[in-house]
Amino acid sequence: MEGDTFQQWKNQCLNKCDFSKKGSVDEDISHIVSFINSHDRYFTTSSCSGRIILFDGVSDCPDVQKRNCSWLFVTHQKCQREDVVTGLEKSVGDATFKFEPFVLHVQCKQLGDAQLLHTVAINSGLRNSGITVGKKGKIIMAVRSTHCLEVPLSHKGNVLTTDQYLDFLVGVANQKMDENLKRIERFYECLQGALQPQEQRCSLKEEADKKPIYRRRRKRTQDEPVTDCCQSIEKHHENSEEEMNCDLLFLS
Repeated sequence: MEGDTFQQWKNQCLNKCDFSKKGSVDEDISHIVSFINSHDRYFTTSSCSGRIILFDGVSDCPDVQKRNCSWLFVTHQKCQREDVVTGLEKSVGDATFKFEPFVLHVQCKQLGDAQLLHTVAINSGLRNSGITVGKKGKIIMAVRSTHCLEVPLSHKGNVLTTDQYLDFLVGVANQKMDENLKRIERFYECLQGALQPQEQRCSLKEEADKKPIYRRRRKRTQDEPVTDCCQSIEKHHENSEEEMNCDLLFLS
């Protein structure tokens, strides 16, 4: 019964129209979305590859809401200063320059599936990720990063910044976009390793164990974090049953 309900949710979500402004999945993450949706225990509910935006808000309004804002400029790639300047010329309120990193919401069949995806995200540098469980039992895993940027540029249509600072700001946003794309690919590589069939993982491990490996081990400093995603995923698989029991006890 549980599996039938999840499949119904998946069919309804993937067959409905895309009501986003763009109307389609962003190119830089289309391969990730397709890969996740090809697995019977997951499906994506919303996504964004990351974007740089300039939007105009209502002056003297403490609550910044989407319905009170107009978009002056948006791109899912790196931007140019001229693009921001052109957008600022249209500002009549409080313009804000913002970088938003990659975000992905995935509905999972069981809590253990969400925990696996969470492990993948954390070890890929997406450390703002988390799991929520809805009243109807929907388990949503949110894949999110932390390297955001939000800076006010005008007030009541009056630009508050210099050209030199605007150049600097655009450079910072573009650097964050470059890092964002690296984390996306890191997440995809780790995700592929985690969602391989169990027998395929064992086969690859046995093959690797047969081959002699000669390499000089680099001494790791005390403060250097462990970033071996595959090692973390294997540890997750080994302890998944114990974690599931603890989580289910907590939820009850």
